[in-house]
Amino acid sequence: MRLPSWISLHLAALRALLVLTVALGIAYPLVMVGVGRLPGLSGKAGGSLITRDGTVVGSALIGQHFTDANGDPIPRYFQSRPSAGGDGYDPLTTGASNLGPESVVDTPGSPSLLTRVCARSLAVGRLEGVDGGRPYCTADGVGAVLSVYRADGLTGAVTRAVSVNQACPATPFTTTFEGTAVECANPGQDYTGGLVTPVRGTAPDRPAVPADAVTASGSGLDPQISVAYAELQAPRVARERGMRPADVLALIEEHTTGRALGFMGEPGVDVLALNLALDDRA
Repeated sequence: MRLPSWISLHLAALRALLVLTVALGIAYPLVMVGVGRLPGLSGKAGGSLITRDGTVVGSALIGQHFTDANGDPIPRYFQSRPSAGGDGYDPLTTGASNLGPESVVDTPGSPSLLTRVCARSLAVGRLEGVDGGRPYCTADGVGAVLSVYRADGLTGAVTRAVSVNQACPATPFTTTFEGTAVECANPGQDYTGGLVTPVRGTAPDRPAVPADAVTASGSGLDPQISVAYAELQAPRVARERGMRPADVLALIEEHTTGRALGFMGEPGVDVLALNLALDDRA
């Protein structure tokens, strides 16, 4: 007796479901787990974890912060770049901040990308004893941005200028703009009617603080920093550890990797490996 066609179709679908479940849901994962246990692959499959005295201290693939319980940098260690992954280097929430070059005006509870860069640069400058100033940043570490009102909308004489990222009673970063006195921003007031105008200021074209010290990577997990950022931190680390600066610079060179495939990207310094090498020296 032949089964009705609709029953035959459902039985065929059920058989396909069972075969695919066994093949892709059970056999394939088990094969991949087995491959991951092969010599030479087991460490990478397990997260490339690094241990010291039987304790996991980090991963060769994921960066981490070297800060104390209050979140302040530990002076004897090299510091990593900022991270937008969760609370910082969280592999479960990896990603970027999604803030772009037009993010220059702060909103309540959410600093703009420009202000974040300015604040980070100021903090790094203080830590390393260098000028943390950058173009389009105020001396107090926020974006130097004005909301400019003109007599004829986008043209004409300036009738009003507000430093939108400096809330009153702060003193604006510049006293005048095209002959008009600059005001501080009153919290809660809407300044979107003005023309957003970033002001470059007098900061040097090449700031002392490198770009990777103030910006997060796309993944938020990069374990490396630029050679320039490592060399900026070298005097502090040498001083805190009682080492010769030349010895610290030599360790930086030892832990610097070249460009990918010899031509892509820039050389980078593995922060965790470098800090572990310093601890081993100690």
